[in-house]
Amino acid sequence: MKRLILRQHFKMITRRCYCNTITPINEKLKEIFCLKNTNVSNWIIEGKVQSVCSMYYALPKEGKRDFLCTLAMNYAINHNSVFELVKQFTCIEPLDQKQIIISERTLRNTLTAPYYWLFVLTSRLTYGIKFLVDLRTDLLEFKSELDDMENTVAIQQLNTTLQDLLLLWFSVGFLHLERITWQSSCDMLQKVSDYEAIHPIRNWADLKRRVGPFRRCYVFTHPSMPGEPIVVLHVALCDTIPCTVKGIKEAEERILNNTTEPISFMQEDKHKIKAAIFYSIASTQKGLQGIELGNYMIKEVIKKVIEEFPLVNELSSLSPIPNFKTWLLEKIKQDPSNIFDNYERDIIQRFLRSDNLYTSLKKTFDSSRWTNDIMLTEILKEPLIRACARYLYREKRRNYALNSVANFHLRNGAVIWRINWMADPSPRGVTNSCGIMVNYRYFPDETESNSRNYIEKNIINASEYIIELASKAVKLEKNNLK
Repeated sequence: MKRLILRQHFKMITRRCYCNTITPINEKLKEIFCLKNTNVSNWIIEGKVQSVCSMYYALPKEGKRDFLCTLAMNYAINHNSVFELVKQFTCIEPLDQKQIIISERTLRNTLTAPYYWLFVLTSRLTYGIKFLVDLRTDLLEFKSELDDMENTVAIQQLNTTLQDLLLLWFSVGFLHLERITWQSSCDMLQKVSDYEAIHPIRNWADLKRRVGPFRRCYVFTHPSMPGEPIVVLHVALCDTIPCTVKGIKEAEERILNNTTEPISFMQEDKHKIKAAIFYSIASTQKGLQGIELGNYMIKEVIKKVIEEFPLVNELSSLSPIPNFKTWLLEKIKQDPSNIFDNYERDIIQRFLRSDNLYTSLKKTFDSSRWTNDIMLTEILKEPLIRACARYLYREKRRNYALNSVANFHLRNGAVIWRINWMADPSPRGVTNSCGIMVNYRYFPDETESNSRNYIEKNIINASEYIIELASKAVKLEKNNLK
């Protein structure tokens, strides 16, 4: 039913676009494109583009989609013109270099969609880059609802053109790495707090601690989006790699010898700091989806941390495992023997007093209260860690890791190093991954080769511990199939 409604909606918008139903913003758009290839000053055209941007922000959701559809349909590449030029091009004599160059230029211009010109003009405006990032955010949402429908090629082409431009404008050379401290602007501190999704910041005191001693917070900013963090990375400075969220605080207490007196950055004991933990990273702009910035952020921060703390020789994330619980329950629903051996299954069934493991575990996992039951957590520990290793190491999508966080770190050249039981027993952590977290370890001398092997050859680098656990999980399912 939903797809039928979307299909009807798309046809309705398309019909409006082709019939040139004029709305104020579409009328302004048409006026702008009439000025293309004229002698009208750019500042006059840019003023009209600025007006379109302001009008777009004021549109309701349906109006924005109408605008996007108008762009995609009415100002795309004219394929008939391309075909005609190609025919003419094939008739040119090979030795007529002048005519070949002229024809190539004409063909190149014809292969460039008119809305490309509009996007370039928009990028010159104050906050124009931010407008295009927001425009792509809306476009991606629209596109996701039309994925299974006909006639979406034009929308996809609009998205590809915009993404290609954003890839140029957000190359690492344009980005500025900025360290955030308690002395940073209130506006920036508020945005850092608002964008934290993995471990929500509770209050100003919590935020002050996360940008204070034994922590580092870095952001990427762009000159065309001043005061707007593009990527935010939180780092904890520890004496060893912690296996739980609580372990980060415990490491700090060990370094301070349980001293409760507040200290400054100048009092950090550099001789005790041996590990840097990336415990949260967030891309803040949905419109930059598909543009890899986090990997550059981690590489730059590693350099900064090692420069400041030369004894740091352990670099690792402490990462969540989103969607693991969903995958786990689906496997149990298919057949509990995919996850548990006979002994484990019998114990869990007796403990839960149920023969239907899927139903009983689904009900149990619906809240985080089960993590307070020491006996139940001990029973589930081994099979769930084993299943998690398989999920991270063996489950693939298009030959890459199925889990999005794993895919991110593996593309950066990390190693799946250690799985940590009850690392995050918060409601959020339990909901996503039954409280399990994982350390992705970074070895600076190996990251480039690891990254290339993963991207080019689909090879996932993992510790022997992870590989052994994943092999046991796969063997369990194979034995079940016999």
